[in-house]
Amino acid sequence: MPFGLRIVPQNNRGLVETLGKYKRSVDPGFHFYFPFFQKIRNVSLAMEPLALPNYSIITKDNADVSASLTLNFHITDPVKYQYENTDSVESMAQLVRGHLRDIIGRMDLNEALGSTAKINQELTLAIGDLTNTYGINVDRINIDELTPSRAIQEAMDKQLTADRERVATIAKAEGEAKSIELTTKAKNYALMATAKAEADATKTRANAERYRIDTVQAGLAEATDKYFQNQSINAFSDLAKSNTNMVVVPSDSSDEFGKIPVIGKLLGTKDDQPHNL
Repeated sequence: MPFGLRIVPQNNRGLVETLGKYKRSVDPGFHFYFPFFQKIRNVSLAMEPLALPNYSIITKDNADVSASLTLNFHITDPVKYQYENTDSVESMAQLVRGHLRDIIGRMDLNEALGSTAKINQELTLAIGDLTNTYGINVDRINIDELTPSRAIQEAMDKQLTADRERVATIAKAEGEAKSIELTTKAKNYALMATAKAEADATKTRANAERYRIDTVQAGLAEATDKYFQNQSINAFSDLAKSNTNMVVVPSDSSDEFGKIPVIGKLLGTKDDQPHNL
């Protein structure tokens, strides 16, 4: 009976079947078998990516979210992978979808949209090791996208716009209030400064007037009779120059009347020529 030759590539495992029944596993390399009776099936052990298409998930607050994720897996048990499940990859994908629906279904929309890292971690723990069931181990899971439905996106856009307008309105009102406050403070400071300047000026004028009065009073207190006599002569001189016909003089000054003619001659009230006494 002729032999057949089959090469099992690197990082693969060969499954030898005799009359359609699994017999043994072989490592990478050259292997002989009996054609028509035997078959060597190659199973890759390399890591493979799997993209799960968008599918709908309902959140805790009844929001419709479309989820898209990618996972990497590799076969750990070729026998279970090949013979104990019709489609181990699809079974694994359904399990991942089910756990993802359960995790996101316990979250509100806002929490789910902002917790992709947390969802990845919980999903990895929920799946665990699938070797005993499907002969597969999931190495990495990554949620690529969580997208709310179009209606929810429109509602979120409207809410976001309203929030921005509200914040802008509040900021504008606060700015106007601050401007009014600063303007009022500036006016109050100006009024206070003006009042203080006027008060200081009044005080300065009062001090100057007080100083003048004190100086005059001090000078009068030290003045002698000769000073007052000189003042009387000056007063009579002014009277002599004036057109006054009658002068009222206190009685205690009547003894000075005799001095008037002499003073008049001295001052030249009748003409501008000097007189000899």
